[in-house]
Amino acid sequence: MTQASDSPRVRLYVKHPLGPGQPVVLAQDQAHYLFNVMRLGAGDAVTLFNGQAGEWRAVVRAVERRGGTLECVDQRAPQRDPPDLWLLFAPVKKARTDFIVEKATELGAARIIPVQTRFTNAERVRTDRLQAHAVEAAEQCGATFVPEVAELVRLDRLLAGWDAGRRILWADESPDAPGAALATLSPGPWAVLIGPEGGFAGAERDRLRALPFVTPVALGPRILRADTAAVAALTLWQAHLGDWA
Repeated sequence: MTQASDSPRVRLYVKHPLGPGQPVVLAQDQAHYLFNVMRLGAGDAVTLFNGQAGEWRAVVRAVERRGGTLECVDQRAPQRDPPDLWLLFAPVKKARTDFIVEKATELGAARIIPVQTRFTNAERVRTDRLQAHAVEAAEQCGATFVPEVAELVRLDRLLAGWDAGRRILWADESPDAPGAALATLSPGPWAVLIGPEGGFAGAERDRLRALPFVTPVALGPRILRADTAAVAALTLWQAHLGDWA
């Protein structure tokens, strides 16, 4: 039997309670990853998190053909939740949509909502696949929180049922977009809105500008790709209003 390492090389998101002595029964795919891909065995250490209880060190107690069991030993880090920031974005090509979800997770978005606009390229989104990308990103970047990836929703329906208490920072790509002074905006619940590759339709832009809870902002003098705009807008918000400030 190997000795449990103080610095586990595998970090895993689990949907189980975590605490001292808590057993964690592995799903088949998780067991395959730990025992067949990473070649772990009984006594080896793993880092676990469940999005609620911080980060825990666990050790392998049982290796089975289609599963296995871990046991929590001690807490390595407390729970770190992101600020109350959502990302609303129009899906683009598959690889770039994956990139947006991964980077939004790393940058501290608490919820991710794909939005169908007039010029959105993707009419169907595999939410389960995007959620898996969010989990993988959280595992890789040391986060203890995994944002929910919601189902695709039409922009008009989203805005019709929107809670006005949550402000929307709209990355407006139009030439006359104002350069909002982010440092003057009030803290609180926010969402960042990123449009499709073709931009928002005129009617969509008019509606957004008429809503009192929407703040348009220009992201500099150059037109950015949707994935670049998402990273830029989330970074600006975090620097001025989030937990980077």
